[in-house]
Parts: sequence; C-alpha cells; structure tokens
Amino acid sequence: MDKLLFGDNQFFGVNHMSEEKARQQQIRFQRIEAVIDVLIDAYEEQVTTFMCTTHDRIGEVAAYFLEHQDRYPDMTFFPGMPYAHKYANAVTTDGMLGALKKFLPSSGRVDAAVRGASSLMSKDIEAMVIMLIDAEMKMFEGLPTPVIWLQNVVTDLLLGLGFDDAFTIFAEHVRSRYNAEPGFITMNLPMLAPVLSRLAIPSPLICSNINKIGFRMPGGIEKYRKALESHDFRPVAMSVYASGAIAPDEAIQWVCEQPNIESIVFGASSRRNIRGTRELVDKYWRTR
Repeated sequence: MDKLLFGDNQFFGVNHMSEEKARQQQIRFQRIEAVIDVLIDAYEEQVTTFMCTTHDRIGEVAAYFLEHQDRYPDMTFFPGMPYAHKYANAVTTDGMLGALKKFLPSSGRVDAAVRGASSLMSKDIEAMVIMLIDAEMKMFEGLPTPVIWLQNVVTDLLLGLGFDDAFTIFAEHVRSRYNAEPGFITMNLPMLAPVLSRLAIPSPLICSNINKIGFRMPGGIEKYRKALESHDFRPVAMSVYASGAIAPDEAIQWVCEQPNIESIVFGASSRRNIRGTRELVDKYWRTR
C-alpha cells in the first residue's frame, strides 16, 4: 500500500474547523471537472491512490478514470462504504425496497431484489450486508480496488452495539468476492483494535485520527500510542493536520515518528499543497 493516500473530504464541503472554508470548497467542487482536475494534479505528483466515499458523484469520477485508464494506468481506488446520506435520501423518496433495488449490482438484479426482501423479512443480516457491499461496489467495476473500507459511521455504530460478527462478515466478503483487503475507519481506535484482534481478522487496516494535538482522538494520545504498539493491525493516519491547527512540517514529522504507521491519508485542493505534503512525507518517512 502507498505511504500516502488522497482523501475526498474537500470535494464535499467537509472541514472540521471552518464552516466558511467548507462552504467555499463545496461551491468550488460543484462541477465534477474541478474534482477530476485535482485528482489529476495528485496523480502527476505521484499520489495515485484515491481513498473515497461512495457518494453518487464519485461514480462520475470512477467512470472518467475507467474511460482513461490508458492515460492513468496507476490510478487506484480505495472505496469507503456506506455513504449513509445516499441511502437515507433514497429511502425517503423510494421506500426501503425501492432504495435497495436502486442500488443493486447490475448482475442478477431480480434475484438480488428477492434476496433483499427475504433478508428484510427474516432479518438475515449476513445476506443484507453482502448485498449492500456489492451494491456499493457497482460504480468501481473495472477499476483496481485493492482495499475496501467500512466507514466510521457504521464501524462505530456496530462497535457500540457489540455486533462484532458484522466485522467478520465484511472482511470475509471483501476478501473472497473482490480479492481486496478489508479496512475499518473509526473515531475510536483504542476501542476497535482489541475487538478486531479478538475476532482474529488477520492484520486488518484501521484508519483513525492520529495527530500531535489529540484532535478528535477519544481518550487522548497515550491510549492511541498504546493501541498502535500492542495490537496486530495496519494503522492508517487521517486528520494529521487537525484541520489546519498544526503546521504541516510539524504535523508530518510527528506522525512519521509514531509506531507502525502504514499510511497517511490527507486532503488538499491545490497542486501546491499536494506537492507540499508529498515532499514532507518523503522527507520524514525515511527517518522512521
């Protein structure tokens, strides 16, 4: 896995420190061409892995890079699912079964629809989870997706409910159907790491906030460091700049000093900022 991954928060107006900046980004990236332009900038800066949600607009991005694979042969997608708002909106307009049919995979739509209805009636959670994974992966057909993530809104809900079997279902299906590594995004690394260890999911990827000031790190930095040192998983650090609260050089140096970090995911809106992060990671990763 690349040591540097490119995230998509900036494309959808997500900024945890500034509502005004988030609004400006949302306006700027209303055109899908603006999103693609930044991804091409990242690609040309040797940041070729796009860690993204399954927002409907990402489908347009995926279609572009599928059409231009000869031009961008190393472009790789790390989808994160589910995109909760997409399902909520579909249920509101189409009803539960209508929403499921809307997002079903292109192959076996009728059989899958029947299976979906049966699952709802019998509360067959495993079948539902598998069906929804396959639905989310539709937009990436034909593209390399070597890692598939479970988004934190679901990871942390399952974690809180104690429904640990769902993590195993997700991991096994991602590996068997898509030959991909399962990843789990969480807002509580110290709580999730021992659960995945107990489930014996081999070397899972876990993405969480890891930054020098403990921004959005429940329990504090020391609990996170202990988790990094004491459990068998592959950590991916996000929010390393703490939404701009830490100077770039200081932020990257600190993260690169933490134990066992496998990758860093970041977002940026300009080629200059992409290059700046890449150069800092190249500088400090060598000292690990």
